[in-house]
Amino acid sequence: MTDYPGYIDSSRSGRLKDLAAGLMELLKDCTVCPHHCHVNRQKGELGFCRAGREVEIGGYGPHFGEEPPLVGRGGSGTIFFSHCNLACVFCQNFDISRGQHGEKVSLEKLARIMLSLQDRGCHNINLVTPSHYVPQIIAALAIAAEKGLVLPLVYNCGGYEEKATLEQIDGLIDIYMPDFKYADPEVGKRLSHVPDYPQVAKEAIKEMQRQVGDLQVDDEGIARRGLIIRHLVLPEGLAGTREVMEFIAREISPHAYINVMNQYYPACEAYRYGPLSRRITREEFKEALEAAHRASPYFRLAE
Repeated sequence: MTDYPGYIDSSRSGRLKDLAAGLMELLKDCTVCPHHCHVNRQKGELGFCRAGREVEIGGYGPHFGEEPPLVGRGGSGTIFFSHCNLACVFCQNFDISRGQHGEKVSLEKLARIMLSLQDRGCHNINLVTPSHYVPQIIAALAIAAEKGLVLPLVYNCGGYEEKATLEQIDGLIDIYMPDFKYADPEVGKRLSHVPDYPQVAKEAIKEMQRQVGDLQVDDEGIARRGLIIRHLVLPEGLAGTREVMEFIAREISPHAYINVMNQYYPACEAYRYGPLSRRITREEFKEALEAAHRASPYFRLAE
């Protein structure tokens, strides 16, 4: 198995600090995510995500509701970042993603939070919705690594990622966990306000797979490196599950670890969008699982 965490050598060589400084410069003309808002977040200007220079978090702590390879006995050390580069009409964490609930923290405090999760026995640092805060996260990571952080990093995102940003953090992230929300760009536009979601997500997930490969676990079944893909099944096939699974099997890996999720429920503004006003049926979920099995009998499906 490849050595982990991946950021340790970069910290020792000084690369991590240099990379953090370079990424922070991106905030002056922000192209951190695919929106390319070109606002100066260093001066408080806000783009699509509504996040500025300072990091805001909605909470943190050991989380036992994630995929089994992340949870183990000690839980996943989850940090929920406020704001988001998507605007999903059915967001189940909308109070956090839309900045209605959050605490501003310094880079030093973010580093201390990472270390506190390690001290509490968590198996990893799980960065939830990190896309718009990549520069600040890497800067905090540089501080935490110097002070003894040794847990794998989980990049837990919505799948709408800037490939150039991912390329810059190559070697630092141990576990990527993106959503693959939609196969149809029109659905992405209507439900998340991003017309290019499938194209961007495909390129991002390809890059993630290139960096970390298929999921690897240790002797106790705890994830140490690799890719976990999440796919939320939506009513009336809106997520395009068959197309998503076929793409993963064909262009990512026939052995991919995938969580086909059945926990959709109407939240946020979902009641305004016809089919989204109800939960999925058992038959719809069964069809989604069958689509996954048809795409590849070797997929590892989360239980």
